[in-house]
Amino acid sequence: QVQLVESGGGLVQAGGSLRLSCAASGRFVSINDMGWYRQAPGKQRELVAHITSIGQPTYADSVKGRFTISRDNANNTVYLQMNSLQPEDTAVYFCNAGARRFWLTPYEDYWGKGTLVTVSS
Repeated sequence: QVQLVESGGGLVQAGGSLRLSCAASGRFVSINDMGWYRQAPGKQRELVAHITSIGQPTYADSVKGRFTISRDNANNTVYLQMNSLQPEDTAVYFCNAGARRFWLTPYEDYWGKGTLVTVSS
């Protein structure tokens, strides 16, 4: 199996910063795209940022200019640097990755259990 473990969430005041990390572990031969999603209370899960295996990022309009996604392929880790946080950024943040457990098999989708980010006004 493939496990994704997020860390770095917490409580921060508006205007502050947090850095989320997500490390992939388990049995796999390759990781493709990785990304961060979030789900606020009563809302659907939404894409925050996505990064390809060669490091090309895309962002939701709501976080452009404030959040930066990056990855360390050697350590199978993806990061989300969040600056200028606002109360509307409050949500559970989930890590997502496409991983191939064996060569010549399709990439499968994996999710972490989430980390809570709370931004106070």
